Amino acid sequence: MSDNELGAFLRARREALTPAEAGLPAGPRRRTPGLRRAELAMLAGISVEYLARLEQGRDRNPSPQVLGALSEALRLPLDARLHLRNLLKAGSHHQHLCAAAPAPTHEVRAPVRVLLDRLGPTPAAVVNQLGDLVAYTDGFARLAGPVGLLDGDPPSLPRYVFTDPRAREVYPDWDRVADQQVAALFLSVTSADPYMAGLVQELSVTAGPAFSSRVTAPAPLRARSGVDRFVHPEAGELRLAYEVLEPAETDGQHLVVYLPADEATEAALDALMGRRPGTLRAVGA
Repeated sequence: MSDNELGAFLRARREALTPAEAGLPAGPRRRTPGLRRAELAMLAGISVEYLARLEQGRDRNPSPQVLGALSEALRLPLDARLHLRNLLKAGSHHQHLCAAAPAPTHEVRAPVRVLLDRLGPTPAAVVNQLGDLVAYTDGFARLAGPVGLLDGDPPSLPRYVFTDPRAREVYPDWDRVADQQVAALFLSVTSADPYMAGLVQELSVTAGPAFSSRVTAPAPLRARSGVDRFVHPEAGELRLAYEVLEPAETDGQHLVVYLPADEATEAALDALMGRRPGTLRAVGA
C-alpha cells in the first residue's frame, strides 16, 4: 500500500473528473480526460504548486478548509469526503492532541429523562456539546424521524444540517439554522478540545465551505429562543417556537423544547401526534 494515500487519492479523483463535470470547457488537446492540476487548483482556490505538493506527498497535513475546498471542486460525494477526512486524520497532528478533555457524554441523568417522559407529545430533545441528540420525546421522533434527522449513529444536528441534502428542504431558512448550529458548537466547547477539533475537521471536509466559512467568520451569538420554519412530509410547513434550557448539572448537555408558534402549527402537530385538538397549545394562546 502506498505511504502517500492522501496524495494518491486526490490525484485519482482529479484524473477521474472531466472538465464538463467540473463546469469547465474541454479545451484543446488533452492527454487525459480528467482535470489538469492547474484547473483543479483554480477551482479550489489554491496554488498549483501547493496542489502538486499534496499529490506528491511533500505536504501531508493540509488544513481541513483546504480539503473542504478540494472536495467541493472535485464534486466528491459524502462517502468519499468521509474517506478523505479519515486519510487526513490518520496522518494529522490532531491525533496527538491532549485527550484530557472529557468525552462528550451520551448518558442522560435520570431527572432529565423523567422530565422528557412528562413532556409527552411535546417535541423535545437533549443535545450534548457536539450537537448529538442523546435523548428525545416521542413527539420529537414523530417530528424528526420522517425527515431523516434521526438516521445518524448517534443522530447529530450539525452533521444533518451541513451534510444531509434533505436539510435545505426541511429548513427553508437554512442559512440562519446553519449559523446557529455553528454558534451552538462554539458556545461551550473550545477548539483546543480534541473532540471539537475532530468534528470541525470532519465537517470542514464533508460540508466544505458551507461549514468552514462559518467557522472562520465572526461567530454569531447563539439564540436560546426563537422560531424555526420546519417542513414535515405529512404535516407541511410548521412554525416551531424553541426554548433552550440548561439543567443545573448539565454535563455539557442542554434541553431544547419545541412548541407551536401559531394556531395552524398547533393543529398540525396535534394531528401528527394523534392527540385531541389543543393538546399542544400555541405560544401565546
